Amino acid sequence: MDRSLATLLRSLQTSDHPDDAARLLPVATGLLSRLSNPLNITLLTSQLLSNDVLYPIPTEVARCRQIFSVFYTAVLRLIEDKHSLAQEHTRSNLTVTEWTTAVVHGANDKSPRWRHTLLLGALLLAFQSKDFEGLASGLKNKLEVALVVASNLALQDKDAEPNCELAVVFVLNNTFPLLSDVHRQQISYDVLLPILVDATFFSREGLEHGYWLGVIDYDVRPSPEQKFNWNANSTSFRKVTEIRSRNLVSGLGALSRFIAHSIENVHDQSLIIYCVNRLAEFSRTFATAWRQNKLSEVDTKEESQCLDQETINKTFPVLLQVLRDTMFSVVISLRSVLGRVLCDRVLASDSNCPGIAMQSLHILRDTYFIAHRFGLTSSSQYVFVNFTAIDILSQYPLQSENFLDSIRPVDLGRIPPHPLDRLQDLFFLNTAEHFTLILSPQTNKDLLFNAAAPYVDPQGDSRLAEIFEAAHSVVLAILAAPQNAELALTMVPFYVETLLQSFPKPLSPRQFRLAIRSVVRLAAPPSAVAVSMPHTQAVVLDLLRERMEHASEDLLPPNPDLPIENSQPLSEKAVLLLAIIDCLSFLPVPLLEEHLPLAAELLHKIGNPSQRIQCQRRLWDTLSNGEMDVERAATCVTWWTSRGGREHVLYGDQPEDQDFSMSGALQFDNKL
Repeated sequence: MDRSLATLLRSLQTSDHPDDAARLLPVATGLLSRLSNPLNITLLTSQLLSNDVLYPIPTEVARCRQIFSVFYTAVLRLIEDKHSLAQEHTRSNLTVTEWTTAVVHGANDKSPRWRHTLLLGALLLAFQSKDFEGLASGLKNKLEVALVVASNLALQDKDAEPNCELAVVFVLNNTFPLLSDVHRQQISYDVLLPILVDATFFSREGLEHGYWLGVIDYDVRPSPEQKFNWNANSTSFRKVTEIRSRNLVSGLGALSRFIAHSIENVHDQSLIIYCVNRLAEFSRTFATAWRQNKLSEVDTKEESQCLDQETINKTFPVLLQVLRDTMFSVVISLRSVLGRVLCDRVLASDSNCPGIAMQSLHILRDTYFIAHRFGLTSSSQYVFVNFTAIDILSQYPLQSENFLDSIRPVDLGRIPPHPLDRLQDLFFLNTAEHFTLILSPQTNKDLLFNAAAPYVDPQGDSRLAEIFEAAHSVVLAILAAPQNAELALTMVPFYVETLLQSFPKPLSPRQFRLAIRSVVRLAAPPSAVAVSMPHTQAVVLDLLRERMEHASEDLLPPNPDLPIENSQPLSEKAVLLLAIIDCLSFLPVPLLEEHLPLAAELLHKIGNPSQRIQCQRRLWDTLSNGEMDVERAATCVTWWTSRGGREHVLYGDQPEDQDFSMSGALQFDNKL
């Protein structure tokens, strides 16, 4: 036996503390890559896997990673030695295949299966990272087979040692992309899925239920500038930093994709329901812990005024990164869950389907404070989860009503002071908008309208523009629902008055135009509003025209909380005219004939040439892009060509005694 090997083995056997044994691992790495006797390599490998002092109980991923690194680094050194000009006695004389075979033989019955995964995973990852092609044919395949078999056996025997399954999760998370599809199919996903979910979100190697989020509150204190300070030397920040550096959390992106793949391939459908329930439990705890944190009391728009520089530049960004990664992991998992619901007959049954959809929406609501901050609500993954869950739940009116009642604002008719409550109100409004067609008129009025009412107030805070838009969308959805015809009759007059009072603040130009257009469309024949109040459309347009007489031509300031609507800002007068033009497509022909020349006349009351041109383009677009039906389009063509519409739009008012004739016609004073 090599003298260095004998010394190392003696030291490993006499070590009685994990830290003392861990200090010998770099020596073991160098020795392992230099040995030339296959029996010595097998012996050293066996000792590294069977020596219990290297694996303190309960199992820690950090300790397992050290063993993983021994074999990973040994492979890299071996490959480098084969390509270097080092002297013969400083490197192994074995071929890479012979060396690998000797190492694998060290994974014997003296050590448990879960430790074998550390060895096999390290070999696979190391050879892949170097794109090494010197392995014998079929050896890589054998390594993959051995890793899958060892992982399955270790997961089945996960109760042998506390937390030993975390080591298997760590190895599979790092090596899963390297496995071929054939070997991926051999993994026991029914055993693996609950372990993955619990390890990621609940274990002490993962996100630990999210309880640590509330503990931060104890370290957030007032600074001398009367701002919140979260010190970088505080215990809670060190805890967040430690969580962020954990192997399972730092690799949360790959781990979430692994969870999603497991959900897609699990055979026992009850495990998917288990997964959703566990995610809901975690999200609920996460949201509760965040509410207990003083940082949740600071609105995102006011952070620069309420947080000191240390918090803004050092501590808070670290926390936000962990929150973002957590949200990403949850959404990716839910995407696969709802994908299975759409394709699986058992999950799509009436007994399972609405429950999964409701749980998914509850999870999105509890994590909405993260998704909203980072704009994740517009990502394709989030949109799929959100709309799929809404579409599924909308097939069950009773469950939909119960769900909306469970997430209703805490105090209907009042804007809550806490930013988190306002965000949850925003989620409620954005979600409720999609259920107006299936809810009863009484529920639409008592629940949805009353929830939106405080945010439709014309005197509301303009900083809440996004929630105001959501509230107006809910009101418009209520008015448009056929079963709410009687409710619409009583609400439309007051709502139109509210719209006019809400513009230009707090309502944005885009939402104002959309709301006016929707109301005029709602009042178009043969609707109940048109039957009961036939002059509604004309009254709305007259109010807009009267408002234009006194409207300002100063450009409206852009709202930083809303997306850019146009490349060119607009004035209040231009927005009012654009709202009138937007409504032309829904007017009856007699009213359309009356308002076409009026719209052309109003064009020339806008003094700003660039805004007048923009309104002209919108008018031409309305007349020509197919918004009109056949009858209205024919009316527009006649007005434009034969009744002076073109000249009126382009050049303004025409003299009253001027006659219009088609192009090429002879004048009355012509001598011919």
